[in-house]
Amino acid sequence: MTGYVEASSPPSLVAHFASSLTCVGVDGVTLTRGGDQLVGASDPGLLALRRAAQSAHLCADVLVSNWDNSINDFSPAIASRLLGSPTNVARVAHALANLVTRGAWSGVTIDLESLSRADAGGLVALAHDLRVDTPANADLAIDVSATTSAAGYLAAGYDLGALSRDARIVLMAYDDHGPTWSGPGPIGPLAWQRASLAALLASVPASQVDLGVAGYGYTWPARHVHAGVTLSDAGARRLVFQSHATARFDAAAGEWTARLASGTVVWWSDGRSYRLRVALARAFHLHGLAVWELSSIDSLGP
Repeated sequence: MTGYVEASSPPSLVAHFASSLTCVGVDGVTLTRGGDQLVGASDPGLLALRRAAQSAHLCADVLVSNWDNSINDFSPAIASRLLGSPTNVARVAHALANLVTRGAWSGVTIDLESLSRADAGGLVALAHDLRVDTPANADLAIDVSATTSAAGYLAAGYDLGALSRDARIVLMAYDDHGPTWSGPGPIGPLAWQRASLAALLASVPASQVDLGVAGYGYTWPARHVHAGVTLSDAGARRLVFQSHATARFDAAAGEWTARLASGTVVWWSDGRSYRLRVALARAFHLHGLAVWELSSIDSLGP
């Protein structure tokens, strides 16, 4: 079980969830706009979380992404500058391997999103170079956005069979619905997760797959008066309570939902949702689960 945290999270968060985890993934390293160097690898918050994980006898993986603060999103341009250049791939793989061998990290999670079919070969090369450059016992994972067909995965830049030869696949089985790209709906409905897993497992051994689980919520305001927001589980419950609304658990989706008096719709995935995903991972004989993220989910326990 992997729990992801952002570099700004307090180390006490790791201690709070330690008994439910085997690994902590720390999000904080990004790529330069040229796609050839790393930013944030020595951030004090990042290092404090690594030490907290290791003090709790958990593995600590550093997560690297193509997040761009200037657009507040994952950057396709940054990803393509990295993955379209064998020189940049080799340089970044070497820098990440140095983090593992010299920086005392257990491994690396590659979180490159908003990719295209043209990026697939470069992503495979990055995973392979990392596997070659890091110790044999280093953990290596690649985040993959969920879709329900083999063609969809390839179109999104994932050559699944080739990637799984060098890395574990973390299926990001969330954000099927969201306030800026769809109407109201569950974040990671169970049926969609099952279909996404079925398509993925046609190319990847189940023992190489972690099911990514949401631990947060979204709002969809009525009449688009203002943009929807991301909520923690506690924040979602508080919003419903303050609005004198009633939440219901949608058993088919495996998530909570409510409609406020204003017409705003809320969906969120919490500890009860997580436990259903544990059962799903067991049914598919997966390697494990990975939750995004620990500061917003309320519980991982029974």
